[in-house]
Amino acid sequence: MEKKVRVRFAPSPTGPLHIGGVRTALYNYLFAKKHGGDFILRVEDTDQTRYVKGAEDYIIEALNWCGITPNEGIGAGGEFGPYRQSERKEQGTYKKYVDQLIASGNAYYAFDTPSELEEMRERLKQTGSSSQSYDMNSRDTMKNSLTLSPEEVQHKIAAGEPYVVRVKIPRNEEVKFKDIIRGYVVVDSVNLDDKVLYKSDGMPTYHMANVVDDYLMKITHVIRGEEWLPSGPLHVLLYKFLGWENEMPEFAHLPLILKPNGNGKLSKRDGDAGGFPVFPIEWKSPEGEISSGYRESGYFPEAHINMLAFLGWNPGTEQEIFSMEELVEAFTLERVGKSGAKFDPDKTKWFNEQYLRKKSNEELAELIKPADGKYSAELLTRVCGLMKERVSFPKEIMEQGNYFFEAPKTYDQKTVNKKWKENSPQIVADLVTVFANTEFTAEALETAFKAYVEEKELGFGTPMIAIRLAITGVGGGPSLFEIMEVIGKEESINRLKAGIKNIKKEEVA
Repeated sequence: MEKKVRVRFAPSPTGPLHIGGVRTALYNYLFAKKHGGDFILRVEDTDQTRYVKGAEDYIIEALNWCGITPNEGIGAGGEFGPYRQSERKEQGTYKKYVDQLIASGNAYYAFDTPSELEEMRERLKQTGSSSQSYDMNSRDTMKNSLTLSPEEVQHKIAAGEPYVVRVKIPRNEEVKFKDIIRGYVVVDSVNLDDKVLYKSDGMPTYHMANVVDDYLMKITHVIRGEEWLPSGPLHVLLYKFLGWENEMPEFAHLPLILKPNGNGKLSKRDGDAGGFPVFPIEWKSPEGEISSGYRESGYFPEAHINMLAFLGWNPGTEQEIFSMEELVEAFTLERVGKSGAKFDPDKTKWFNEQYLRKKSNEELAELIKPADGKYSAELLTRVCGLMKERVSFPKEIMEQGNYFFEAPKTYDQKTVNKKWKENSPQIVADLVTVFANTEFTAEALETAFKAYVEEKELGFGTPMIAIRLAITGVGGGPSLFEIMEVIGKEESINRLKAGIKNIKKEEVA
């Protein structure tokens, strides 16, 4: 019988969740749902020195906003808990496996002080060694259980001397594993160093905790960022050393999300410089620094997810708009690329526009209605219908369509200088009379306008821009006659009269 698919997203609570992390969570979620499996949220808080207050709550809220909901783990419970590594450490989950590695000769105690480690690196540098790491070549010169007697080791531990436990990388061994995205990865053990697995305070490092937890939680597929690819060989060796080779998960290392210019990994600094968020929701650091989020910038979670899905994955068809259900249906790891995916802020905005236009006018009206209930649902609904093809975010409906709610206080001077002609005031005055005697529907107003310009043998351009300026204060926008119908006869006539009086060209000195 085939094993049930079980995947995990395992962030560290060291700050806000970058969209690269959200994409990793999304691909794990899609893969689990596609195969009828479990998606687990686990918090890897082994590095307590980098722990940031509020980061875990932020991660949970961000995933909820995105619709990436775990069915097991933090906030969801499950039979493989606890799902925080710090709590698993309290239960002694990791120590017995560290002891097993020491007993089998695949790990050892190391008592070197920070200054001794620095001396070792300096010594290797002076000798021209290509590596300045604690590895198979340097470990025999250091203070560890490979060079000390068992009695000395026990004495140091009993005396409470600080130590770490390091993995003992074998000499001249080829470490090979298959990556679903990249094919076979082969590394010679000579290129690996003896990474720290465990510290004397009882806290495992990421490498140890990660492998033990994945094994105990029966994880079948490890889908994570490319930055973890160099750790892959070590993790494979740990599975082998612990006798879990047959239980080892399959690996898939996702491509990087690159800066808009393609040079290097996307960072918060790029977002700040380019005026776009790199976090799903707003983050307020413990020091009070605020970083913008997609949610607060007016993006729909569905658009955010759709955009992220395409940063590295391609469905192999022309379709670009996918609901979460459609993504689950279409997603495969085999269609995830190896090379970095360039982030495109304009394309991101385009996705949001598509989702905005798919929403009903009533839904959008609900999103933009002021808290004070100043405007009727009917008015807001009509405004949304006229504006939604012209904006990227719901908030822009009110910002760009402010003329639906109040008369213009100023007139776009560039348009006035270019388009307000000598005869414009007279044309507007004529049209005041025409419109005063016209049924106030968009259709009737347009018919009356056309009849007027034909009678006066005018082109459409000058009269149209003149009344648009008077009604809205700007040179562009949705159908002018629709706008006039929405704001009504009295308001339209008042604005036209005010325009005759107030619209003036700039005097050129």
